[in-house]
Amino acid sequence: MLQPDLRKSKYPACHRDDVYGEHTRGIIRGSDAYAMRSVRSAYFLYIENLNYDGVFKNTVTNGALVKTWMEKNSTRANAYQKRPKEELYDVIKDPFNLQNLIADPKFKKVKSELSSKLPTFMKQQNDKGLATELDVISRQPNINQKINMKYLKLLFAFFLLAFSYSAFPQNNKPNIIIILVDDMGFSDVSTFGGNFVPTPNIDRLAKNGLMLNQYYSGAPICSPSRTSLLTGMYPGRWNFNTYLDNKKHNKNAEQADYLNPQAPSIARIFQSAGYATGHFGKWHMGGGRDVKDAPVFEKYGYDAHASTYESPEPDPLLTATNWIWSDKDSIKRWNRTKYFVDKTLEFFKENKNKPCFVNLWPDDVHTPWVPNVGDEYIGKFPLGQESEQAFKLVLKELDLQVGRLMDGLKTMGEDKNTIIIFTSDNGPLPSFKGSRTGGLRGTKLSLYEGGTRMPFLISWPGHIPQGKIDAGSEVNAIDLLPSLAGMAGVKLPANYQGDGLDRSKVFAGKSSLRKKNMFWEYGRNDIAFKYPAKPNRSPNLAVRAGEWKLLMNSDGSDVQLYNIVKDKNETTELSAKQVKITNQLKTELLAWWESLPKLKN
Repeated sequence: MLQPDLRKSKYPACHRDDVYGEHTRGIIRGSDAYAMRSVRSAYFLYIENLNYDGVFKNTVTNGALVKTWMEKNSTRANAYQKRPKEELYDVIKDPFNLQNLIADPKFKKVKSELSSKLPTFMKQQNDKGLATELDVISRQPNINQKINMKYLKLLFAFFLLAFSYSAFPQNNKPNIIIILVDDMGFSDVSTFGGNFVPTPNIDRLAKNGLMLNQYYSGAPICSPSRTSLLTGMYPGRWNFNTYLDNKKHNKNAEQADYLNPQAPSIARIFQSAGYATGHFGKWHMGGGRDVKDAPVFEKYGYDAHASTYESPEPDPLLTATNWIWSDKDSIKRWNRTKYFVDKTLEFFKENKNKPCFVNLWPDDVHTPWVPNVGDEYIGKFPLGQESEQAFKLVLKELDLQVGRLMDGLKTMGEDKNTIIIFTSDNGPLPSFKGSRTGGLRGTKLSLYEGGTRMPFLISWPGHIPQGKIDAGSEVNAIDLLPSLAGMAGVKLPANYQGDGLDRSKVFAGKSSLRKKNMFWEYGRNDIAFKYPAKPNRSPNLAVRAGEWKLLMNSDGSDVQLYNIVKDKNETTELSAKQVKITNQLKTELLAWWESLPKLKN
């Protein structure tokens, strides 16, 4: 049941009265289709299933073809066939009615209030519940006898389509490579308007696939951003809100030392579906400095890995010293991305009989920028390791390695069956006066658009439209896990409760608005958090709901509202003019933040 999004400006207030609904047991005599009664308030939907222990059966579903389908797809069939006695949904936060709250003690009062209203309504309608349903069925003609085989086949075809539809074929599982660049700005590459150096290989990826202009990272800094992509959940749910450092810093930041290995992992999910899984590049979700007890890669579902200092198992070729990089490393700083691409291609060759899922997460284009300027290089770039000229050389090398990856896949014959995603973990720093963000306000460490709106390309020849630009569809990093699972035909665990949405139809070329709020957090105190200078320093919380984006501090101060569709650069603050929208989003944002676990320093 889809509910209208009452938060948008065209719906200034919620419906003032409760809305009641009923569903009878079907038109075919002998059917056990579900008889339902429901009541919907402004924020919640309560459903009572009158014959909840029944199973939908009729002439079509009793046929041999449908039975065979149900046996092969038992999990999906049971989800439809068997319903609980009662259901309760938050229609604002969960418009697709995916998370049943009936057993959650926090919603006991809501359930009690709504369920108590149904008997009164039913009495007014002379509705005796299941007794009424049985009486209706007894007076229906037995039309089963009149249905011939031709119509049965048509009905079966419709039934099968309804429950088996996917925007992508499922017979040959695709390889998946997620290229997560470190600290890349929205407009670093030429496809997104960058003028630093030509990036022909990344541009080639764009020509082969889809470009999104409203893709968001899960945080404006690395550790929580990477956690959101890996888990499909807001990083605060796993006690991440800034970058991981030593134990003292992590404690002061009120966060964990590493990602709990019990957290969902996109790699583990794909590994369970028969994929070979690899991580090649930066990790930064536990390990390094004095954090010696971080879980190893295997615990998160990776078969192979090669990573940097900020990981539980740093590659010795990359870490000659006890630091992120040094001129003593066997693989020099400027050759790291090449090394990770080599590892990726080798992994594909070693697993040619299995589909591959790979994180290719280079630590370019994060500072320090250390380009190769020739054999005379002695570790000190003459113009400084945060100069624009050094950045250009590093960006040029990154583009070259993306080209090597694409060419290597083509040589192996894997290019047509490989999904490649190219994006960034968070915004840039330095931003060269906003030139790296395309004029968007903010940088890394900021919840303004420049810190969280990222370049995004996705390619899968023959399946994803080529050269298409989608300027309207909002996608978040937490959406990648369910979306890629849907594209690959990988079943999510039954107990998985992610925050993301399946946006695979967007990737297939069907633009659509995101019917669920997006939330962000950065910074819980002034002890352990780095903040950019004004005007790029933002409040520490943010929410986007359709065209509106609201920022505020967790103590309720510094409230800012922007129409992010009309004003993507966040120049015109509207909270005083849009009071109702401001108050509603403040309430929703604070409720979300208060739902996150808190670790005190």
